[in-house]
Amino acid sequence: MTKWGLIIKAAGITAVLLVVRVIFDYLNFDVLTLTTLITAFIGGAIFTIAIVFAGVLADFKESERIPGEIATSIRTMYSDLTLIHVPDKEIVPRMQGTVCRLLGTINTNFRNNAWNMKEMDRVIDSFVGDISRLVDLNVPPQYTVKLKNEIGTIDRISHRIRTIEETSFIPAAYAISELAAAGVIVLLFFVKLDPLYEGLALFAVLSMLLTALLLLIKDMDNPFEVGKKSYADIDLFLLWDLEKELAGRQPGC
Repeated sequence: MTKWGLIIKAAGITAVLLVVRVIFDYLNFDVLTLTTLITAFIGGAIFTIAIVFAGVLADFKESERIPGEIATSIRTMYSDLTLIHVPDKEIVPRMQGTVCRLLGTINTNFRNNAWNMKEMDRVIDSFVGDISRLVDLNVPPQYTVKLKNEIGTIDRISHRIRTIEETSFIPAAYAISELAAAGVIVLLFFVKLDPLYEGLALFAVLSMLLTALLLLIKDMDNPFEVGKKSYADIDLFLLWDLEKELAGRQPGC
């Protein structure tokens, strides 16, 4: 379904457009001749959509790296804490519990399709406060600096995810691409296509291509829609697996 769902959806829309095209042909509304000017317009519309698709694809490829970076930072913080030995025997288990809570908050945000920055900041501030306590306990700087760098990475990625979820890739570019696709389809309603069956096949292919591209671009613009009926989402299995792994190590995680 992930592979073919979007194609099936585009095919359904194309079927409706095809019926409208047949009605136009039956009513003799196809009064335009297929000229090089019309084919140039079609090529320009596809080129315009391709530019928007390339921009969205760049953000999507960046988003693909996010789960791995989060999992690496979480795992690093959890394991590095086992190397710290201080008189306060409660602080390290507490910090490991905070790491587990941080991962749980991240995964909950993904599952809810809503990035709760207040909860993220609360957990991050708690961890930073414990790092400050480690400094007071004279823990070697290489440990505290590394922990601070990793939690800083999580904070940076958290804000990036919020930005990706809340914003769209150049709304004006979306409007132009949608207008171009609509213009091509409307124009093809009035173009005389002979022979009819070949013309309908050409109309169906072009309509389905444009529709599928627009649906894909819209879906890719937010790649973290877990559980929704979408077809271009980032696989978060690394975070799910890490959550299960830490739950086995840390009681109550």
